[in-house]
Amino acid sequence: MWRPRSRRDARGMSVIEVGALRKSYGGRAVVDGVSFAVEEGEIFGILGPNGAGKTTTVECVEGLRIPDAGRVRVTGLDPVADHEAVSRVLGAQLQESELQAKLTVREALELYAAFYPRPADWRPLAERLGLTERLGTRFGKLSGGQKQRLFIALALVGDPRVVVLDELTTGLDPRARRDTWELIEDVRAGGVTVLLVTHFMEEAQRLCDRIAVVDRGRVAALDTPAGLIRRATRSTVISFTPSAPLDEREVAALPRLASVVHQDGRITLGGTDETVDAVLTLLARRRITAHQLRVTDATLDDAFLDLTGAES
Repeated sequence: MWRPRSRRDARGMSVIEVGALRKSYGGRAVVDGVSFAVEEGEIFGILGPNGAGKTTTVECVEGLRIPDAGRVRVTGLDPVADHEAVSRVLGAQLQESELQAKLTVREALELYAAFYPRPADWRPLAERLGLTERLGTRFGKLSGGQKQRLFIALALVGDPRVVVLDELTTGLDPRARRDTWELIEDVRAGGVTVLLVTHFMEEAQRLCDRIAVVDRGRVAALDTPAGLIRRATRSTVISFTPSAPLDEREVAALPRLASVVHQDGRITLGGTDETVDAVLTLLARRRITAHQLRVTDATLDDAFLDLTGAES
């Protein structure tokens, strides 16, 4: 099984620093004062709606775009002024990438390994990503999911200290997605710092130690997944189909009520545990049966919607 070389645990040190980052196109600010720091050995996620400035931010971290203002450092280096040095410690899987169509998977892995003085062994890496049977296949003949797995392998083949993964599992089926999550957990266990851009809430909640929610070019919130979920206006959701109509005034008076949705005779209430207790008491007092009763905790989706007002 492929594993990165073990590195000293240096939690508490910032390996990526972004301060007051700004980038505009045609007079429109795409990134407008973004700031965050990523600690050594953590998986740091960036979430946000389409067009929020996520990819532009990480492209500045990678040195692919020059910021209009602000400060970016990767292991203390400027990604633009020290681009060659940064490329030795940072691997990247871009949101959109292409290779020469006739290049085989084996040739691509050997080529990228040759760029680094101490590359990882690409063979077990290819096996872990399900590419062994495709080593002789030309890039142009790969499926979208196979291309995505190849780009992940190319980001890791240099045995980087930091890896940036932009939309890591887009195009992968559920089994391949979970296998890739396990690989990234292995990568972090080996001491590699991961900067992950994703729109999959389950992916962010499983993998990330901390998450920056970016909206309209700014950081709307920065916290652990659990911390973001606690910020949701409705930490608990109760849904049911009542056997008789409920008085809307009594429903509106429920404590800590955040939302009410009526659909096809079913009621969904967002609130807290206090709201749930109160609605169950109300139902019992009115002798109303709650058919198909469900009580669920808030998710990262709920927190995301509260923070951005956008759909994931």
